[in-house]
Amino acid sequence: MDFGRSDRWRLPTAIKILIAGGFGVGKTTMVGAVSETRPLRTEEALTHIGVDIDDLSGVEAKPTTTVAMDFGRITIRDDYMLYLFGTPGQERFWFVWDELAMGALGAVVLADTRRLADSFPAIDYFERRGQPFVVALNCFDGARPFTVGEVRMALGLEPEIPIVRCDARRKDSGREVLITLVEHAMRQGATPVGTMS
Repeated sequence: MDFGRSDRWRLPTAIKILIAGGFGVGKTTMVGAVSETRPLRTEEALTHIGVDIDDLSGVEAKPTTTVAMDFGRITIRDDYMLYLFGTPGQERFWFVWDELAMGALGAVVLADTRRLADSFPAIDYFERRGQPFVVALNCFDGARPFTVGEVRMALGLEPEIPIVRCDARRKDSGREVLITLVEHAMRQGATPVGTMS
């Protein structure tokens, strides 16, 4: 039997996507919410040792931090399998980003409108690499609602970069963000990498 010629045995295209953004913006939460499998997490407890290193402004109650990456998987239709890599948000772990970004179709820059400036390093990173990205505004309770136009101006984003609102805790919301990214990357001429056909 020739398994290679049967559409029934064709494996989906594997697409690598990064979930990036500042510290405490909801990257781990989003990967966990949308992943079909139990996500891999590399979280460690925040301790007094990091008090002078990590800026906890706005996230004082956060007990843990990602030190390497989060990993999850989601199927978009039968022909695309998205592999999600959540990046660490703290500056001292940014050296990991280059390895994680290798071979990625694009990135979601998750943003908290209460701490919008924390999005600049991720946006700068993907702009320098020429890697497609979208900005997803994680709607935190009690956050002042800014218009998409206000956010675009504050972040200095070009008109073609999509900005969407989301709730990182909700699977359907995260899924819509990922679909927006894949469609944007395809319009930019990016092609899925890691095809396993």
